Amino acid sequence: MSGVETSVSNVLLISSRRHVDSRGWFSETFKRPRLNQLGIICEFPQDNQSWSRTRGTIRGLHFQRPPSAQAKLIACVRGRVLDVVVDVRVGSPSFGRSLAVELTDAGEQLFVPVGFAHGFLTLTDDVIVSYKVSALYDPALDAGLAWNDPDLGVDWPAPTGGPIVSDRDAALPRLSALDSPFVYEGGGPLSLTMA
Repeated sequence: MSGVETSVSNVLLISSRRHVDSRGWFSETFKRPRLNQLGIICEFPQDNQSWSRTRGTIRGLHFQRPPSAQAKLIACVRGRVLDVVVDVRVGSPSFGRSLAVELTDAGEQLFVPVGFAHGFLTLTDDVIVSYKVSALYDPALDAGLAWNDPDLGVDWPAPTGGPIVSDRDAALPRLSALDSPFVYEGGGPLSLTMA
């Protein structure tokens, strides 16, 4: 399963400690032993970074199909985003339900396991989001859901005039048309755990 051997079957919000002094601050943004203690046991062979110029930009909702399904470790490096996760595990008690959490440049990270679609809305201008993924990008396995599917119940606080969305994301299918490759294997419904 794409290099992921994790006991984490749900979304995990991870706080990072910052060491502050007169120069600014220092933080460990990736420490394998800490992630392992939290049940995240996987390799991250690829790092991604996105820059969004304007508040109100939506990226998502994306996932990658097996055999290159991706778990993600996400951080907002500059600005603020509303990060959204949707359960796409067939048979899950929370199939199709969404969860939203605000990520800021204060250092928190969000771990999204395989079986969830992911996306975000920029809440400020000049936003940088960085994330590690557990499998290499494969355009043939790239998939997603329509960000504005009313069945998902996502409350996107978009600016007047509507959000900025790529043509690709605007063409993604609704949940009702999704043939999900992910099967629920227990672990409970979609929930957010703080670590």
